[in-house]
Amino acid sequence: MPPQSTYLNGAHHFQIDHQTFNSTTGNQYVYHGQREGLNLLNPILDASHTRNRNTSPPDSECFPGTREEVIQAITAWADDTMDLECLLKNWDGETSTASDDSTNSASSFRTCDEEIVLSDTGDPETPHIYWLHGFASCGKSAVSLEIARIYARSGRLLASYFFFRGAGDRSTMVRFAVTLASQLVAALPATAPYIDAAIKEEAGLITSHVSLATQLDRLVLFPFQSAVDEGALGKGPFLIVIDGLDECEDQRAVEEFIDHILDFFEKHPTTPLRIFIASRVEQHIRERLEVDGVLLDNLDSHLPEKDIEKFLEVSFQKVAKRDRIIRAYVRERGAWPQAPDMNKLIRHIGGSFVLASTIFKYIVQSATEEDPLTPMERLPLTLEMNGLDGLYSQTLARSQHLPHFHNIISTIARLFAPLPIAEISAILGIRAFEVVRVLLNLQAIIHVPGTDEEGEVTLCHTSLRDFLTTESRSGSFFVPPSFHLYLSYYCFSTIIERDKVETKDYCWMQFDQHFDSFAKSGSCDFLAEIEQFKARQPLLVNRVTYHAFLFSMFFYTIVDPQEYWLLKSQAYMLTEWANQLVLAAECPGPHTQRWLEKGLHYGIPLRSTFQFTERTHEILQHDLQRTSTTIRANVYLLNFTLLLFCNLKTPM
Repeated sequence: MPPQSTYLNGAHHFQIDHQTFNSTTGNQYVYHGQREGLNLLNPILDASHTRNRNTSPPDSECFPGTREEVIQAITAWADDTMDLECLLKNWDGETSTASDDSTNSASSFRTCDEEIVLSDTGDPETPHIYWLHGFASCGKSAVSLEIARIYARSGRLLASYFFFRGAGDRSTMVRFAVTLASQLVAALPATAPYIDAAIKEEAGLITSHVSLATQLDRLVLFPFQSAVDEGALGKGPFLIVIDGLDECEDQRAVEEFIDHILDFFEKHPTTPLRIFIASRVEQHIRERLEVDGVLLDNLDSHLPEKDIEKFLEVSFQKVAKRDRIIRAYVRERGAWPQAPDMNKLIRHIGGSFVLASTIFKYIVQSATEEDPLTPMERLPLTLEMNGLDGLYSQTLARSQHLPHFHNIISTIARLFAPLPIAEISAILGIRAFEVVRVLLNLQAIIHVPGTDEEGEVTLCHTSLRDFLTTESRSGSFFVPPSFHLYLSYYCFSTIIERDKVETKDYCWMQFDQHFDSFAKSGSCDFLAEIEQFKARQPLLVNRVTYHAFLFSMFFYTIVDPQEYWLLKSQAYMLTEWANQLVLAAECPGPHTQRWLEKGLHYGIPLRSTFQFTERTHEILQHDLQRTSTTIRANVYLLNFTLLLFCNLKTPM
């Protein structure tokens, strides 16, 4: 539902006929008129450069006076003022054409400020695509944000989209095109009628049933072209900023996106549109962008040490003005940090802006009973840490002793979308203050919202999730794929035990997906993990929820066995399924009826028939008859029981 807007508040005794009101919320478009199609776009509101970065990471921006060289190179490209003739003169090699050389390798050029690469062996036209790549945490998102801000101020930014892994739809391409389209209308209103008409002509255009290429054409590229043909031109080419493309979890969609925009610009070389992409160097991205018509720039080659030194010096000066301990130390012993310590710190950081920012937060964070060190005492400790991994370990250790620490951190790491504190506590069955107590010590690496109900708990940087889910890096903090099994159980329990659960609730939408991720991970012994799960559950848990969950999960593996390793364990799965079903049905209390009434995806047709021993058949028949007797009034489950009987073959 679009945000509510108030116009002519308090006015009376007048009439307006057949008028249309348009407004923008942030950089998203809201239409109040006869073009209903535009309000069906349903964009992601926190994917653009205007999002609240405290709740929607990445939370990074260029420190004043830093990254000036790379920003100058990008703006020269976007403004179409890049001196390509100068680049050609300074090319580190001989000019080649397709006829001269069968290879299609990138060509290296050097400007006055930095090295860039133009993946074009002879055409001096400015490429439509600029790919800024670099290692994790080198500052790509900060540069993307600054570029988006520059062109938003000049009126030439069409849209911006910041991917972030584990952030729900922001980590996929599902709503990518509609989000760009919503911003496009706000930036260039002349595109509105074309986008509205496209949606009306094809109802499924804004759904996942239409290809990404079709969505991009009909919602973004063709409307833009039509508006330009009508004379909607700015002072230079328009720009779309896309950050963190490597954090999109759908690799095929990423490949489709890159292939399509390259094809589009090849067919429409005069289109006044530039696309800026920032990402890590992932193979599926690299092999498609290291081609003709793409300008490549390695952020790692821009030597950020001076910029990091400026950031640290100013940041330490600011904190010294408000921290009484640091002020007292400076009055007694002089400037802090001393130049030798600052030089060691800069060398230790090694060009990573994220590491620089995280180390600074760690050094100046407030002391606790478990970590009473002063900033002056923490600084030399950071020099002994192994980069981000060491810093993450040291920070997590501040809360490691607290109750529920592992479950809270594991949940945050493995969720498919970030959640508020209250929702995390509800899923884990603990109090909100217990979540807060763990997180408050970790604010150097995790964003903690100001309230329990509003705002989501998010990681400051994707590298923290990488750290937590890689055992060789995180050690005792490792969160294995098998934790998806526990998250599935926690979500299932929340659904059963809550009086009301919305169909859009995270638990309702994701409990089966967490189980699916566990079963398909391939890095754990499915049956062994199930048995460990059964052994770890306390005796005082809600027995209906516990048995109903196990019944449901065994059910999934039975109805779709080709997706799992479990084809060899059919007899075990069937007997466990029937046993958990009867145990759940026979439990007293209101939760049994609530479970049966939820309709949690049990209507999946069986795809296989099974053969097993006579003894197994007797066990199944006995348990299913007990179940049928217990819940005979529930026609839905009784029908399912009969369906299973129809698929049982004569015992071998």
